Amino acid sequence: MNPTTKRSAGPAAQPSARPAAQPSAGPAHELTPDQASRRPASGAPARARRRSVLLLAVAAGLLVLMTGVALSTGQVTIAPSDALRALFGFGADGDVLVVREFRAPRVLSALIAGAGLAVAGSLLQRLFRNPLASPDVIGVTGGASFGAVLLLATGASQALTPLAALGGGLLAAALLGTFAWRARMAVTRLVLVGLAVQAGLAAAVNLMIVRFPAELAGQALQWTTGSLYGRTWPEVWGAGGAIAVAVTAVFLLNRQVAVLDLGDDSAGGLGLDPHRMRLGLLLLAVVLASLAAALTGPVAFVALAVPHLVRLLAGRRPRRRWG
Repeated sequence: MNPTTKRSAGPAAQPSARPAAQPSAGPAHELTPDQASRRPASGAPARARRRSVLLLAVAAGLLVLMTGVALSTGQVTIAPSDALRALFGFGADGDVLVVREFRAPRVLSALIAGAGLAVAGSLLQRLFRNPLASPDVIGVTGGASFGAVLLLATGASQALTPLAALGGGLLAAALLGTFAWRARMAVTRLVLVGLAVQAGLAAAVNLMIVRFPAELAGQALQWTTGSLYGRTWPEVWGAGGAIAVAVTAVFLLNRQVAVLDLGDDSAGGLGLDPHRMRLGLLLLAVVLASLAAALTGPVAFVALAVPHLVRLLAGRRPRRRWG
């Protein structure tokens, strides 16, 4: 057999090079759908901030609008432009008297009381770790009502109403602390004792109203249902100034409140006495709610609802890490 034929009949030679790699279906940096779903959107925080700013701007505009309506409307209707001029002391004497001496104190009282109740409600919800906590839960509203109605019974000057309401609120806080201190200010005990204090003081207020003469009973009922009638500038500056100081103190203590949010064990490990700090913050909430009640009477649901509305509008900011 021909050698050449033998060589050609042998096994086929193996290729010396590997097949070329197939081109990728997409760019090398492209993420899989699962990876893309776990990756946070880079523009989400910016969109959330823009949404919060827009909603807060709308809320501020509505506040200004409603303030103008409150200054313009009433038994005597005043044009909004005239009411604005009268607020700064210009225009007809009658308009200046109505706007500056009657309506402006009432509007400012409502704004200050609303701010005080909102801060008090937010503080109580964080202290109790309960989204339904409010001054009603710990008996502050009942205490403020008790103090104000008791002042009516004595026939003392109505200018002392803020002090009487504050005294009633502090009385409620004292009762709360007395019965809850042995449990080291436990949240559950605070809520249960607060509800009992609220019920007892409300019963005392109703008993006094029933035994009042008709005229005093009418005044007491008007106050206990909430009213801005008869608010004067001295009352606004007195109670409003105290509320401003208390609100400032709450913001300065925000670091301690954030530590309490971590739990009592963690707060103690960071060098904070959670029981004493909770008592001090509770007293601040009592002062805010009592002074707000002195301006407007016991207004329901403001302290409960406003913190939730603010969180809905502004969103939840990430907590800072302390320690």
